[in-house]
Amino acid sequence: MTKHAINPKELFDSLQYGFSQIVVSQGSRIVSISGQVAWDEHGQIVGPGDLRRQTFRALENLETAMRAAGGTLGDIASLRIYIAQAAIDDTRPVRDGLLAFFPDNPPATTWIGVPALARPEFLIEIEAFAVLD
Repeated sequence: MTKHAINPKELFDSLQYGFSQIVVSQGSRIVSISGQVAWDEHGQIVGPGDLRRQTFRALENLETAMRAAGGTLGDIASLRIYIAQAAIDDTRPVRDGLLAFFPDNPPATTWIGVPALARPEFLIEIEAFAVLD
């Protein structure tokens, strides 16, 4: 089995923190995508304090990562969504984002409330597992 890391310039430079944005493993073409947050390509937060804006940006970043891996959002088999306690009381923006980005055949998804994420300004983080042909 071979493993290939992909770190597109359109996503935050995660290598400085010791992880890749995307890892593609050869074999069954399994794609594991690191948790995407509302950072732009310069590492600036999009929508501080706004769960809707952060959710949509994290999903946009996920879509960019899937394209870089040679797939689409439709190839995602499962998502793990972490929502900070500060935003857990109204998760409608998360649902709205999932409906907008996955209108047909949505992936299996787990939502997890956590006390906090890696940075205090993060309200949501979304990681994905995909299988490509």
